[in-house]
Amino acid sequence: MHIAPHDNRNRPIVDADDPTVPLNYFNIVKLKAGETFEYRVPGYETCIVPATGTVDVSIEGADFGGLGQRGTDVWDGEPEGVYVPVGATATITCIRDTETFIAGARHDEVLDPFDVRTAELDLVQYGSDDTKTHRKIKHILGQKQHGKVGRLLVSELFTVGQGGWSGFPAHKHDTDRADADGTIIETRHDETYNFRFRPDHGSGVQILQREEGRPGDAYQLMDGSTICIDKGYHPCAVMPGYEMYYFTILGGLSQRSLVQYFQPTHAAQIETIPGIKDMVAKFK
Repeated sequence: MHIAPHDNRNRPIVDADDPTVPLNYFNIVKLKAGETFEYRVPGYETCIVPATGTVDVSIEGADFGGLGQRGTDVWDGEPEGVYVPVGATATITCIRDTETFIAGARHDEVLDPFDVRTAELDLVQYGSDDTKTHRKIKHILGQKQHGKVGRLLVSELFTVGQGGWSGFPAHKHDTDRADADGTIIETRHDETYNFRFRPDHGSGVQILQREEGRPGDAYQLMDGSTICIDKGYHPCAVMPGYEMYYFTILGGLSQRSLVQYFQPTHAAQIETIPGIKDMVAKFK
């Protein structure tokens, strides 16, 4: 499902118990210096990530100051984040005008809040210009935070260079299932994206093929588009001459570690894309 760019007025774009992606939560909060925003999401753990600007975050007595160092856009520096436990009240105070992402996943265990600064990011780069798959991933809640988070994975994904494909070979993760030997071959993870382009009048395409061998849907992506993925194979592409970014939220049904199932018709191309196996291993 595609949600067109709009002014959400600090209200959730993907709310708790969303009919398409019930395991996800997503809000964009825009504040001016000195303004505050308070929220609480029962049944969901969340992560606060300034897209731009700087904020202080307070979570029921735990304070995390000076979060976010980026300027004009998401290409202007590295991300930082704060993990908010299930159902906790979080207060965001704007220090420097901000657009802040709040990502969430359904969970029931209450854990401890913590921050993720630049030094704790897990950075992965894979693909190549030749295969039109060159991409950089910045994991905010990734493998390094695995023992401290319930079901939530939060990352930023960038195309490297201008134009090309992302999320290829096409894959899905909509069913918890194992093979005859009991090895997990796919996990149910709902996924939500928010896209940005540089220059911001750029555009892209999100494909969602729900069934092998049958045509799927294609959505035109604009700066600020949100995509909710409940099931199906879902590669995306950006027009030549533009760079693409997307903020990624994954929420697992039964485990945090993501197991992707690659579309059989394209799976052989895993062997042609440099570093993709290391990329897959990082979604833990």
